[in-house]
Amino acid sequence: MTVFVCSACGLAITGPLTELTEMPARPGDQGYRKADGSRRATATMPLGFFAREPEPWGAPLVPTDECREVFPGGPCLGDPDGDRFLVSAGPRNTVVLHPDDARGLRKDTDCTRHSSGCCGLHGHAGMNRQCPCGAHVGTLINDCNTAYELHLEPTQVRLIAD
Repeated sequence: MTVFVCSACGLAITGPLTELTEMPARPGDQGYRKADGSRRATATMPLGFFAREPEPWGAPLVPTDECREVFPGGPCLGDPDGDRFLVSAGPRNTVVLHPDDARGLRKDTDCTRHSSGCCGLHGHAGMNRQCPCGAHVGTLINDCNTAYELHLEPTQVRLIAD
């Protein structure tokens, strides 16, 4: 079992989790309707488990000529500054877990750092979850056209294994 702690302060931000050897397939559904009328995709990770995303994930985003997922679990994204598309040049091996497995994380209150899609957060603008100490530790994505998952940045967390 593994617990993730904030690199800045050492606070545990997950309970005990079991590592999967590879990323599960993302559900690929268009989400289920919530009580407020918005939609959310089914969670990629089951509760109590985590995996590492081997592909680049999250910000920064860089231009490309081909339309492909901006990052695994995200949609194709047009470049607002031109006629190209954007893809992730973010870190590899982000820690992916079910959002409910994180403890006490706060949403970033600086609204200019992250923006939302129509139903939730899309993760394009970078980390949007903070440890109670204020350190940015990860990115929640939960918009209707993205996967539903929390990515912990490998440089912002440490793992403590049993």
